[in-house]
Amino acid sequence: MTSGARAAKQWHSLAGLLSAGPAAPIALLGAPMAGGAVTPGECDRAPLVFRAALKRISTYDVETGQELHGLGVYDAGDVTLDGMSPEAGFTPITSAFSALAASHKLSILIGGNNAITRPGVHSVDRDLKSVGLITLDAHFDLRDTSAGLLNGNPVQALLDDGLPGAHIAQIGVAPFANAAYMHETAKAEGISVYPMGECQRRGVAEVLADAFDTIAARCDRIYVDFDIDVIERGLAPGAPGARPGGMTTMDFFAAARAVGAHSKVCAVDLAEFDPACDVSDITALVAGRWFGELLAGFQTR
Repeated sequence: MTSGARAAKQWHSLAGLLSAGPAAPIALLGAPMAGGAVTPGECDRAPLVFRAALKRISTYDVETGQELHGLGVYDAGDVTLDGMSPEAGFTPITSAFSALAASHKLSILIGGNNAITRPGVHSVDRDLKSVGLITLDAHFDLRDTSAGLLNGNPVQALLDDGLPGAHIAQIGVAPFANAAYMHETAKAEGISVYPMGECQRRGVAEVLADAFDTIAARCDRIYVDFDIDVIERGLAPGAPGARPGGMTTMDFFAAARAVGAHSKVCAVDLAEFDPACDVSDITALVAGRWFGELLAGFQTR
């Protein structure tokens, strides 16, 4: 048997894609942010657990026939945060991630809690004039910022920084998981809001397509925040903020593929995975599959 034939019969994992150099079209950066958590946890462990889970995810999609082996991803390692607050972690994250976003077609930020989204968006466009934000999240993340930055207020912080509300779409916002003033803020700021019930009635694919149509018409580049707590709690036990009645994992995966395929999406994050809460690696494997779906979408560009 030739070496080529042997290679063709190997089982390739997504972890193997991370060995590409800086010239790869896709970049990955870990942002182990735990500071500023409304509910303290161990989200800072997520980048390490996420990478380990990739060893268990194949590069081949039996449903579409897609093979990701050969698609290079540059793994830039983790930002050193060492228990920093979101305020202190802003500069280290933006310094590292902005360099990747400027030189790669798709840059992926692995949290850490949702406080990483603010520096992630700034890394794409420091002036916040041409970037749009789409969130898949059970929460508005519009808590007040007067007492400091939290994982519960990155969207409010971005509004405070000057990101126009009309450049934001929020998908999967859950009932009985947010305050009325947050919804009023979203409406007043012109944010496009798609509650979970609407996602279930119309389908996540249709809702996401609407959000893309709206934001892409207004923005040159799009950043997508995947807060894993948008998923049904029973399907993602490692997402402390998840609620019963959330998105199915299959819809989450389909959304990741659609996001990866969109030509204006230049950066994404995955946030709020807490390995300390996970059961039997369920959420770790969800995160790994999410990565595969994202790359499968990108491959079709």
